[in-house]
Amino acid sequence: MRAALISLLLILAAPAAATPPAGGGPGTAAADCPDPADRAPRGLILRSSLGPAVWLGEVGADSRPGLAFTFAAGWELWDFLAVEAAYRALKSKGKLEGEIEFVAFAGDGGTYDIGLQSLSGALERGHDFLYVCLNNEAYMNTGIQRSSATPKGASATTTPAGKESYGEKQWRKNLTEIVAAHEVPYVAQASISNLTDLSNKVEKAVSYQGPTFLNVLATCQLGWRINPRDAVDTARIGVDTCYWPLYEVEEGEYTVNYEPKEKKPVEEWLKPQKRFSHLFKTEYEEVVEQIQGLVDRDWERLHKKADL
Repeated sequence: MRAALISLLLILAAPAAATPPAGGGPGTAAADCPDPADRAPRGLILRSSLGPAVWLGEVGADSRPGLAFTFAAGWELWDFLAVEAAYRALKSKGKLEGEIEFVAFAGDGGTYDIGLQSLSGALERGHDFLYVCLNNEAYMNTGIQRSSATPKGASATTTPAGKESYGEKQWRKNLTEIVAAHEVPYVAQASISNLTDLSNKVEKAVSYQGPTFLNVLATCQLGWRINPRDAVDTARIGVDTCYWPLYEVEEGEYTVNYEPKEKKPVEEWLKPQKRFSHLFKTEYEEVVEQIQGLVDRDWERLHKKADL
């Protein structure tokens, strides 16, 4: 059955007959925060890619009519990559013409934690696809549990702040650097607040042969406890405090894409989000200082790599 579906997907994804299915259901790998600011990057990313695409994610208004085919619910990264491998094999035999792009969307839980082994294997094997992590820093579609992308001090349902705890104790995993260590052609961090930068990085990523990766900061109104209208501004503050640097690693060369004119203190990033509100009690002042120290340390390390 899966083999038949793979053949069907290749036919439907071919440039001459690329037509998205009517309706559809959620893909298992996509981030699923109800915030439009979380969903919007998918449409921009698909529009910024260069040609017909097969993509793993969620059907919705952000799909690209006539050019994208989405996997149905229940498909996973290995199914998606089986289609990619079959496409390459058929193309090498001259049985398919034109170029089809393969784009996978996932949240931070599915990327940083559950799917890291599969992602690492795909990167190491050299599959030709773009993987986009829409990173809202927790398992937002299953109850706001912490993930290894959740920053120190955040209150989540599995790391709640209270009398005995200030929330998440760990600093977030640096997944962008973990992917870069696989020595793939292109790796980058982007944000929903800087859409031109995001679009440019998508265009660059899909121009390479082999696996490429984007880690995109995407807000979630429920998990971050912010007003929806403040979603983009909140992400922008994350960039301006250097909590979320915009940079790329292109064939091993680091480039910082955005230098704030004035690097803002990290408390400006923390204060608007109620998941951090408890940190501004007197007993947790040192936690804010620790977070600032971690942000400064990571920013300094990034600059050293970019200045080599």
